Formats: sequence, structure tokens, C-alpha cells
Amino acid sequence: WQLFCDHIYPKLSKMIWFLILIGLLYAILIIALTIGFGRVDEFNNISENPTTKFSVIIPFRNEAKNLPNLLQSIQLLNYPKELVEFLFVDDDSKDDSVATIKDFFDAISQTNFQVLKNSRTSKSPKKDAISTAISKAKHNWIVTTDADCVLSKNWLSSLDSFIQKNNSKMIVAPVNYKAKNNLLEQFQLLDFMSMQATTIGSFGLNFPFLCNGANLAYKKSIFFNVNGFEGNATIASGDDVFLLEKYTKYNQSKVHYLKSSKAIVSTSPVKNWSELIEQRKRWAAKAANFSSLKVKCIGFLIVFTNLIMLYLLCSGNFKLLLFIFSLKLIVDWVLFKPTLAFFNHQKNDLVHYIFSSFFYPFFSLYIFLLSMTTKYNWKGRNFKK
Repeated sequence: WQLFCDHIYPKLSKMIWFLILIGLLYAILIIALTIGFGRVDEFNNISENPTTKFSVIIPFRNEAKNLPNLLQSIQLLNYPKELVEFLFVDDDSKDDSVATIKDFFDAISQTNFQVLKNSRTSKSPKKDAISTAISKAKHNWIVTTDADCVLSKNWLSSLDSFIQKNNSKMIVAPVNYKAKNNLLEQFQLLDFMSMQATTIGSFGLNFPFLCNGANLAYKKSIFFNVNGFEGNATIASGDDVFLLEKYTKYNQSKVHYLKSSKAIVSTSPVKNWSELIEQRKRWAAKAANFSSLKVKCIGFLIVFTNLIMLYLLCSGNFKLLLFIFSLKLIVDWVLFKPTLAFFNHQKNDLVHYIFSSFFYPFFSLYIFLLSMTTKYNWKGRNFKK
């Protein structure tokens, strides 16, 4: 590298060559993920004879305001009630969440539900809640979602059809944001869409490393075979990605992504910047605990790419900053375009995309530093990294 910089093209500084190298690696990553995204075929089949029995697990803490929307979507599910049970796990709620759930099911005379009390055994309330429910679950297929989500009508039907066709052991499925047309929520939408794009693309590259617990299904028998959350119980979050790691090590050929508009679970962005910072700190806090060296290298590449933007801004090299930002804007759009189309966000405002793309590197670096140095708040509790 020294020889190349000093003798092959000495007119360019080592810093410029470094920027070029990072930029090329980043572009290769995004193009590879775009190719992977295209390799994952859409699956929109619905079986006329559903057979899979599901235990749907929903941890909650002080979600009385969000639960009515979730419960309404449960009532509208197109799936035989005798093939599904709903296990709500109360993590020490102080509001009317429990009463909201019980009153709703009593009103519709539906009995295939339980409200369980979380049994705390680790430093992760959500992992404890899921483990508590799994220990009570009647069925071998576990499905997790969140109390602030809304389920698609054919959510379980789509999962059932996919299982019948592919004999899966774990299924990662899509999560969408319902965002208003303002900078805060559109920024969150685009940031979240980048994670969904990376998730789908990584499956297409046969290297799955991301998922979302708001829409995740797996076989209970294998959960016990891989010892559940053992090994990462000291990390408050990560009930999804660390379990994905275990399942891929156990049998990656049976870990699949369900790319189906019928299987989408929707949620809403947070409503202010302070909540967003706490949420992103929580998400970032688990990143250092990935076991895969490849995943860590991808993380470092993204951090370095963001650092370049900060370096150019602080050094006053605005022409080069504008040039690199423009290239990054184009490269990122290659992956964003099919992702936004799949999640039906084709009308996303160009102004929001440009603002979010420029703001994101600085915001993500800020979150990265905070996650390394401060605690984060989650559901009224403070957690260390």
C-alpha cells in the first residue's frame, strides 16, 4: 500500500487514497446487499388448509395506549383460532395494560389467550418475558411481536404457507414503519428501511445477521437445543439477533426470510428526539457482542464511512465532502429504491431522503459514542451497555 501511494500515483495523498479505498468497499457492500435483496423471492401464497399451530408471544410494559390497535388486528387475523394461542407477558406494568387485554378478549368471547407475569432471572426483562412464555407455550412454533405493533390480516396464514413449503426452523419476516410526513419520522423511516434492506440483502447473500423481534418465528424445540438466551442474558436487548446467530449455527439452511407483503408487521416511530436517542443507544449497545468477525468488519466499515463525512466537514474540505456525499447518495439509493417499493414507500419525499442521508453519519457517530460511554433508558429502566 505504501509503495502504491508513494510510487504508483504520488500526486494523491495517502488520506485521499484511504478515502477512495473506504468508499470503494462501502459501494461494494451496498451493491452486494442490493443483489442479495433481489435474490430473495417474494412469497405471497396462502394455503387453503392451514396446519401450523402457533404460540404468539407479546411482552409488554405500560402499553395501554398501544394495545388497542394490536388487539384489533389480532381480532381481524385470517387464521383458525384453534391453531393459535396468544401469550401476553406483563413486565411489571403500572398502567391498565392487563385490564385492557382481558377486557378486550372477554368482549369478543375469545379464550385462546393468557396474561402471564414475567419471571425475572437475568438482566434482560424482554428475554425473561419470552422465556417465561415459552415455558408455558402449548405449540412448537413460537412467534414474537411487540405490543406497539399492528399485524397484517394474513400474517399467520403467510407464515403457515411458508412453513409448509420450506420446512423452516426459523423465519425472519418484515417490519414496517407508519411514519408521518415530518423530518423526525421520515428520518426514522429511512434509517429503519436501511436496516430492513440490510436484513433482506444479507439473506440473499446467504449471510443472515439481522432480524427484528417484532416479527420473528422459530421452533421451540430448537430454542431448547441451542439453550435459548444462555450466553447473552447479561445484555438487556438482542433477544432477536443473538437467537438468530444461534439458529444459523445450528442449521443455517433452515433459517429463511419471508419476503411477503402479507406478512408485514407495522409499528410507529418514536415521537421526539430524546426517545429516538435512547432507542438507538439500546440498539447500538448490542453491536459489540456479535460473534461474527464479518459482521464486526461491516460495522467498522460503516463507522469509517461516517467518520469520513465528519472529517471532511471539520477540515473544511467542502468540495470533496459534497462530491463524496453525492456519490454516497446515489449508491445508497440503489438499495433504498427496491426496499421502499417493497414496503410501499415509493412516494418518499426527496428532501427527506437528502436531509436524512446527510444527517445520518453524524447522528450515528453520536449514538455510537453515547452507547460506549453512557447507560440507556428502556421502558423506564436504566441499563448499562
